[in-house]
Amino acid sequence: EKGRHVEIQVFADTHGETVHLFERDCSLQRRHQKVIEEAPAPGLDAATRQAMGAAAVAAAHAVGYVGAGTVEFLYDGREFYFLEMNTRLQVEHPVTEMITGLDLVEQMIRVAAGEKLAFTQADIRRDGLAMECRINAEDPRRGFLPSIGRLVRYRPPEEIAGAVRVDTGVYEGGEISMYYDSMIAKLIVHGTSREQAIGRMRDALNAFVIRGVSTNIR
Repeated sequence: EKGRHVEIQVFADTHGETVHLFERDCSLQRRHQKVIEEAPAPGLDAATRQAMGAAAVAAAHAVGYVGAGTVEFLYDGREFYFLEMNTRLQVEHPVTEMITGLDLVEQMIRVAAGEKLAFTQADIRRDGLAMECRINAEDPRRGFLPSIGRLVRYRPPEEIAGAVRVDTGVYEGGEISMYYDSMIAKLIVHGTSREQAIGRMRDALNAFVIRGVSTNIR
């Protein structure tokens, strides 16, 4: 009942090298869809973090996995349990990019071209804390019903290298259709501490301007 959704980002090449790029906590969900993700996972002790990473690497290595993937676990505060593996790059991959400084898309292309990973497990460093909010076109006042229509105004917050990032595929004047997922943007922030990251996220969310459709920003 008090389980947390903690996942490990793994990466493997065609030369037998498999590493993990630490964990993300994705426990804040609505209808089993992630809404907020952060790394590192809060309240996770060093021993559990190490064991979870080792288990994810072992699982990926055992099946000869290649590329970026995510091994997902349920964690009850004492033990962790295998949930599933996502054999692809996930929505929340920028969170890992922010704390490691690695471009996962670039690494996927290099691995697909047959290159060896340019780093070992010992080379991977974690810096600060990163957090992502999924900006969804839906109306919280109507039970989070999808909101469709024209984006009359779309002004994302200013991006700051290494601190505030916006990933999106929409634009002002564009149409939000009923035929696609409701997520229209991802807002990612980085801070030296969790408190700083939360502060930056709050400021960035307040700076977001979207008119024409309802969103979950407020």
